[in-house]
Amino acid sequence: MKETFQELINYLQNPVLEKDLNQNTTYRFKKFSHLLVISLLTAMVSLALIGVVDKLGLVNLAEDHKTEELFKSIPKIIVFFLVVILAPLLEESIFRAPLTAFNKEKQFRIAFYVFAILFGFVHISNYEISINVLLLSPILVLPQTLLGFYLGFIRVRFSLLWSIALHAVYNGIFIGASFIGDLV
Repeated sequence: MKETFQELINYLQNPVLEKDLNQNTTYRFKKFSHLLVISLLTAMVSLALIGVVDKLGLVNLAEDHKTEELFKSIPKIIVFFLVVILAPLLEESIFRAPLTAFNKEKQFRIAFYVFAILFGFVHISNYEISINVLLLSPILVLPQTLLGFYLGFIRVRFSLLWSIALHAVYNGIFIGASFIGDLV
């Protein structure tokens, strides 16, 4: 895991359009699982920071976050389909698929960062827009922005299917946790 984390950090400092030549399935699933754990851990830290913003009264997540409304208005199986199947397919097609079209080093680096940041900021639509939400948007979309970087990494190193899978599993874990929270 430490090796994957260091590889990820090095890559994020200098992203390059370079596939990982190791085609071994065990190796790829190991890297995938490491990236999933890294994604979940950084999401938890980001969510704690968002929790502080909520506790300070700068944003009211109970009122300003639209997912609660979505869960109440649509059957859970539909929410699951939208969040775990449809969103990863669409979002990866929009934000990760084009990355390999930028084959000049500087263009690729810029595209990599721009697509990851845009991916994060698209998720501001999960909130009711207000001045505070806009001002705090870098914090509020931090989990998605970081995920955008990780998804870009696995997309370039392995393929688009791997980024779709990572995105789907990540979303599935959070949706599953929210469903379990409803049962308790």
